[in-house]
Amino acid sequence: MEWTRQQRYRRLEDESPAVIQQLTHQVEMCPWRQTFHIQPRTGLLNDPNGFSYFNGYYHLFYQWFPLGPVHGLKYWYHMKSKDLVNWEDAGIGIKPGERYDSHGAYSGSAIEHDKKLHLIYTGNTRDENWERHPYQLLAIMNEKEEITKWEQPVIAEVPNGYTAHFRDPKVWKHGDRFYAVIGAQREDETGCAVLYSSLNLTDWKFEGELETNLRGFGYMWECPDYFELDGQGIFVLSPQGLHAAGDEFQNIYQSGYIIGKTLNLPDRKFEHGTFRELDRGFDFYAPQTMMAPDGRRIMIGWMGLPEIDYPTDKNGWAHCLTVPRQLSVKDGNLIQKPVSEFKSLRKEEVAFEARLENEVKTFDGFSGSRFELMCEVSDLNVEEFGIEFRASESKRTVIEYNALEKKVILDRSESGEAFGLEYGTSRSCLLDAEKFVFHLFVDTSSVEIFINDGVEVFTSRIFPDADCQQIRFYAKKGSVAVSARKWEL
Repeated sequence: MEWTRQQRYRRLEDESPAVIQQLTHQVEMCPWRQTFHIQPRTGLLNDPNGFSYFNGYYHLFYQWFPLGPVHGLKYWYHMKSKDLVNWEDAGIGIKPGERYDSHGAYSGSAIEHDKKLHLIYTGNTRDENWERHPYQLLAIMNEKEEITKWEQPVIAEVPNGYTAHFRDPKVWKHGDRFYAVIGAQREDETGCAVLYSSLNLTDWKFEGELETNLRGFGYMWECPDYFELDGQGIFVLSPQGLHAAGDEFQNIYQSGYIIGKTLNLPDRKFEHGTFRELDRGFDFYAPQTMMAPDGRRIMIGWMGLPEIDYPTDKNGWAHCLTVPRQLSVKDGNLIQKPVSEFKSLRKEEVAFEARLENEVKTFDGFSGSRFELMCEVSDLNVEEFGIEFRASESKRTVIEYNALEKKVILDRSESGEAFGLEYGTSRSCLLDAEKFVFHLFVDTSSVEIFINDGVEVFTSRIFPDADCQQIRFYAKKGSVAVSARKWEL
């Protein structure tokens, strides 16, 4: 179905209850609805926004177009949780449609100040010629979770030298000042980020551009996020317009990070290493981080990408969010692990230990469509070892280690209903180790695989049939020791 501009910018409030009821029923009939991931009740979900802790709850908003699986008039939808696992539906957080967000409440972040949660986001507007005019806006949530919009923009103009692609403010506090990093595009159509400072979250001063070594690095940087962890500065960004190079940058758009010394705020210089992708899979974009009350840095990403049709589109919805991940730094790299709270979802454990030699094997209790699997592989005297999951006789998703190439490979060429084929059906990365731990979180239509305690991660949507329940382990041209544990979730 082709969506007209008028259809994409309809307001939810203007639709009839019958239309909403029909769309809700269409979504509920979908065989690929998730069970432990945040997903939209209807329509399209994209970037996580306003991820924060306030008044005893984790708060998480997401970009939402409620009326179909396309990018249209964006709302902020509000979820909250005591434990990062069980989320309560708190309803719409920010409705667009005022003067400064007439064409969407775009992405932003949140910070607590004066016992209120301050939500700072980009208001999207279009003029009669459909020219974009962005504003950085403020909404404030009190302890009763009532949200009130600030009447005027807190940043009303795009600075000289930058285009109207100017969005996604991420706010933090350093000393007595608040800082915001905003994704931007220079007038020469190269991507960058700029910094603002404030003493009160309402009056902002333009400090200038964040100085990095990433010159000519894509045409737009979306969803920037700066934080400090283990004594180092980390800048997360989602650059658009990178060209594929070997195993890297295979998706339509990328998300990654640079890590280095803590940011020298007075002169905005960031000394850092090379850009690394955050996730090696097919479907990961626009992540956002927050600091938990216990000091952990937690990240959640959008499990999807723009400008790609997904199999759930025909059921009136698209996309979900990743499981929350705890971040740490090791050997100059960012490490991601699923938050420990997810252990609370585990049901009865099944396990095995075996040696595989030139064979494919199944084991009692190892099957299912929603599970956590921990598989340790050692004593590798083998050319290939792999796990086939959500498998049947004709379908499978495969995570494999190829010892000759020293690569971990995710293959979804036979996963089920195909999509995004123009971007390939496998993803891989180099990883040389003496043993491997594959930690899988499999939901109805997704997989997140943490390799060797989060050194690498593969996140992907998959769309198998309901009868794709088998889990198979294999060794090719040699032998390997395998031990595994599995929990239904």
